[in-house]
Amino acid sequence: MTDSAATRLPPINWVTTLLFATTFLAAVTVVPWYGFTHGYSAAAWIWCFLLLGANGMSITGGYHRLWAHRTYQAHWSLRLVYMIFGGMALQNSILIWATDHRRHHQFVDRNDADPYSAGRGFWFSHIGWMLRYWESGRNDFSNGRDLEQDPLVRWQHRYYAPLVLATNVGLPLVLGWLAGDLWGVFLLAGVLRLVLIHHTTFFINSLAHMWGSRPYTDENSARDNPVLAFLTYGEGYHNFHHIFDRDYRNGIRWWQWDPSKWMIYALSLVGLTTNLKRVPDVTIQRARLAMQFKRAQAALESSRKGLHLPDLEPIRERMAREYETFQATLSEWSRLRDEWYAATRQRIAARWEEASFRTRVREIEYRLKMQRRRMRLLTEQILVRQPPAAA
Repeated sequence: MTDSAATRLPPINWVTTLLFATTFLAAVTVVPWYGFTHGYSAAAWIWCFLLLGANGMSITGGYHRLWAHRTYQAHWSLRLVYMIFGGMALQNSILIWATDHRRHHQFVDRNDADPYSAGRGFWFSHIGWMLRYWESGRNDFSNGRDLEQDPLVRWQHRYYAPLVLATNVGLPLVLGWLAGDLWGVFLLAGVLRLVLIHHTTFFINSLAHMWGSRPYTDENSARDNPVLAFLTYGEGYHNFHHIFDRDYRNGIRWWQWDPSKWMIYALSLVGLTTNLKRVPDVTIQRARLAMQFKRAQAALESSRKGLHLPDLEPIRERMAREYETFQATLSEWSRLRDEWYAATRQRIAARWEEASFRTRVREIEYRLKMQRRRMRLLTEQILVRQPPAAA
């Protein structure tokens, strides 16, 4: 095989390319032109944002957290809503979207296997992976046998084209006719809404792997970013999601913007969602502390240059003690977990949990929380002692 053949780009996916190009050009030219020359009614703006929200929540709550990761179960009526408005987002069928996303998690950052690997650059991970028939993006349903057994997923996959035509063309036109603003509603709730939902969702594949913090793991490129979380209905807490993808939440703090989490929980109160999966707080704190130790060690190694060993020895000893405390706390948690399993097998879990387990777990969580604070202060102390950079 010649070098030119080996580096030849795969064929262009003309359907997808023309779709993205024409809708984007219409959104940045026709939409503002019509607004300046004709104006938009209040109904046009209302329907735009209502449908945008329905699409976004159906992608995050349905396509992503329900079907791709199985973080909870949903009533058939809710799954029907997800199927319709998720399809309206025009990001492919549930079957294709979810199996692609499962491969992304399995092979994250592997350029040859991750369908939208951030290692191949912003453009590729944002949209380029869909514009050509890349080998890494080839449909593979081998990880979606459970999805193929879902009748709603099968139906949507089979009738995807007429469904998206009806929702993206027919529905905005009908709503515009009813509102007395046919083209205004079509341009805002049809064209602009589609472009916005495309690129905000695509930001998770691109920017959320390039911009933000990694408080839970640095084993992959995923980042936590509250700005992206605001734009993507909570999906921006991506570093957490990549290490704990079985949790129905992305933003685990009460103040973190995650409307998808709030929706899933609220619907559980009326029985429309069940079996909401959560990672134990101890497991989350363990991951955060492990990262703090890793960063503190890196800061300590960096500080060794230009500083005398006696200046660092007390810090090294303190860090060693903190690490021993960390390991001891984790060992206690493991023993406590084993006791819980044993108690469950002996059918005395309910009383034992209330009387002992929860109290002891809270104690462990508190100790880990306090240790995280001590490690943060220790890391700051190390950084303060670092020598100034050479001019």
